Amino acid sequence: MRRTIEEINEKIRDGSVNVVTAEEMTALVQELGVSEAARQVDVVTTGTFGAMCSSGVFFNFGHSDPPIKMQRVWLNDVEAYTGIAAVDAYLGATQLSDTKGMDYGGSHVIEDLLKGEEVWLKAIAYGTDCYPRKRIDTSITLDDMNQAIMVNPRNAYQKYNAATNCSSKTIYTYMGTLLPNNGNVTYSGAGVLSPLSNDPNYETIGVGTRIFLGGAQGYIISEGTQHSPSGGFGTLMVTGNLKKMKREYIRAATFYKYGTTMYVGLGIPIPILNDDIARATAVSDAEIVTGVYDYSVPRRSKPELRKVTYEELKSGMIDLNGKEVKTSSLSSFYMARQVAAELKSWIKSGKFFLSSPVERIPVEGSTKPMKQTQEMPLIKDVMVPVATIKVGFSVYEAAKKIIEDRFNHLPVVDEDKRLVGIVTSWDVSKALALSKDGDLAPIMTRNVITVSPEDPVDLAVRLLEKHNISALPVIDKDRKVLGIVTGEGLSKLISRGLRQ
Repeated sequence: MRRTIEEINEKIRDGSVNVVTAEEMTALVQELGVSEAARQVDVVTTGTFGAMCSSGVFFNFGHSDPPIKMQRVWLNDVEAYTGIAAVDAYLGATQLSDTKGMDYGGSHVIEDLLKGEEVWLKAIAYGTDCYPRKRIDTSITLDDMNQAIMVNPRNAYQKYNAATNCSSKTIYTYMGTLLPNNGNVTYSGAGVLSPLSNDPNYETIGVGTRIFLGGAQGYIISEGTQHSPSGGFGTLMVTGNLKKMKREYIRAATFYKYGTTMYVGLGIPIPILNDDIARATAVSDAEIVTGVYDYSVPRRSKPELRKVTYEELKSGMIDLNGKEVKTSSLSSFYMARQVAAELKSWIKSGKFFLSSPVERIPVEGSTKPMKQTQEMPLIKDVMVPVATIKVGFSVYEAAKKIIEDRFNHLPVVDEDKRLVGIVTSWDVSKALALSKDGDLAPIMTRNVITVSPEDPVDLAVRLLEKHNISALPVIDKDRKVLGIVTGEGLSKLISRGLRQ
């Protein structure tokens, strides 16, 4: 069976087109077989709705009087990029507010504009003969702007890695909050409805393909950044008119202790031109496989714990090393269904026609790592040995050990040598001065801030500054003490680096 996009568009015009969602197509192929399903179905609609950080909007504000060539511009205290024309700017979804931090960012400005709200524009400039103005402050709405064109460099990831946390402390990531000791697994992506999972060979998805973007019609303009099709992690660069979009499909969000992002609704129609395309659109969640990775390792390459299917992830529970672990999605399958259903409705009612790609998206290739001319040292490269003391020992014994080993910090361990606390020379001196030469436990700090050997040194610097402490025990996954890094030691390291 073969048909063309022109033939399908003619059926859209006369109202005879048969459209199903990707979820429906999977069931239809199982019931009828590939060839019969291909004969009956003209278009399969897909959809996804998830956090797409690499998103933003180009604005043209119009010229003021006197005119200004904006050097820097803020919208509700969120800075936009102005290294283009005089009153053009690009606002990224993840740009944070200068005043509200992670509670408000570029995505929130975009959502506020879609809601019809006024936002406050502040711009400064150096002034020129033809653009003499050096500052402007004004309120502005979406309707006041000449253009508001969404251009998202990386959307519609084909699939995502699943994330868990093997460490003993909670971590906060772009995959959400990950609980200690593999307390949860998070994942993202629509699985069976994922646009690129339904056309993995990019037979119909390419440059110029008309799509559903944020509740309006948009287009694919290129492969997305970090496009890595060889590993099944393809991406798309897309564009659309923000003024025509709907708020329910463009939503601002903040990931706790990570930053802002923007949830984007995106759907792509797949024309069923032959049996092979029909077969691809029959993909099921059981056939889409990804990996579960340990995000507690703050490195580019993280340990993979196991392979897992989207069917398993969507079940709400998976097995990790013999432990049943809850799973949760960061994207909304409910909204992905809404996207696919609305796109289906547009096509059936003659409001949306298919377009032929003008250029293929690459089907091979993988992302390269950043070229680094200087390697960042790791904790294991700078940590030093440290003496420990068992819980239950006295303050006097701790003082003696500090003097003998010439350390200001003494990790306290249990019978299994696992870290349970820490005391400093100040803690011990204060206790002895107050004649409190008893058990060590009452004076030790129990909530110890730690690092692991594979952590980068700059993480240690941030932790020392954030918690106003002077040392960090280095522990393994079993909380056994491997060494220590101190503020003094890191200062010497940084000083040597500056001299070099």
